[in-house]
Amino acid sequence: MQDIEAIGTLLKQPQTVLITTHQNPDADAMGSSLGLAGYLKKKGHRVTVVTPTDYPTGLHWLSGNDDVIAFEEKVRVHVSRLMEEAGVIFCLDFSSLDRIRDLGPMVRQSRATKVLIDHHLEPEAFADLAYWDPTAAATAQLVFNLINRLGDKALIDISIAECLYAGLMTDTGSFRHPSTTGDVHRMAADLVDLHIDVSSIHRRIFDNTSLDKLRLLGYVLNEKLKVRPEYKFAYITLTADELKRFRSKTGDTEGMVNYALSVEGVVMAAILIDRGEEIRMSFRSIGEFSVRELASTHFNGGGHRNAAGGRSSLSLEETEQHLLAVLPQYQQQLLETV
Repeated sequence: MQDIEAIGTLLKQPQTVLITTHQNPDADAMGSSLGLAGYLKKKGHRVTVVTPTDYPTGLHWLSGNDDVIAFEEKVRVHVSRLMEEAGVIFCLDFSSLDRIRDLGPMVRQSRATKVLIDHHLEPEAFADLAYWDPTAAATAQLVFNLINRLGDKALIDISIAECLYAGLMTDTGSFRHPSTTGDVHRMAADLVDLHIDVSSIHRRIFDNTSLDKLRLLGYVLNEKLKVRPEYKFAYITLTADELKRFRSKTGDTEGMVNYALSVEGVVMAAILIDRGEEIRMSFRSIGEFSVRELASTHFNGGGHRNAAGGRSSLSLEETEQHLLAVLPQYQQQLLETV
């Protein structure tokens, strides 16, 4: 779905625009949202970015961050008013409204024209217009392409470029995932040519770790990492008490699952985290093994072939046992994956 022309027509006249993205936003979610916001403001639109939850402080340097509204109950009336006033709502980096928590019903009920920009599989049919491409490496890539195809590439300044580069860099795993195509490198080159400081962007995202987060990571690697070589599988579980013990903040567990995947001989990894209201799960894999299929079949989840998420209403221990119980049906696939 590539309603580029229709989106361009929609934006010909100044609009009141609301941009939102998924819960616990990562660098692609915030980079694409703030990059799009910066572009739309240059075009004369009135723009507000609203996130369903807060997000890591390591992303607060992105241009436009100071004006972002992170949803919480005390701003519900204000956000409801913004939804009512909006003529256009852009939904970035998520494929279904349950990914934006309490904002979901508000977006669904809004009379605004809803525009989806996303690269996840099987999008929910809630949007009026869409620029959806599951082959894209990042939503930031789609925002860049949209701006380019609307003839406005010259409007991308350093601030916008930094936002889009942050999203592209992180969602490609610093340009090492299979989604890293020639087009990805050409986009990166165009952004670098605007004289963004790529070393500074990488450092602010990856080399800005709190002491509590490092201690949590050390504990996880030493005490919580389990390996099941008969399935080429490694996983981590974290209880609510353990998160509290290490004063875990939003984003502190981001990327931990990749340490499990980095174990020699492992082709699939998972992290199971007790978030109180439910167990949140992240899956990663290499090669042709689809964690998206496993997550969607057994854990109310979805995502990409090699990176997916899921959730469970069972206890942490019960969820762990359920995961281990379904592994035998995938054993042959896992053992054959290299």
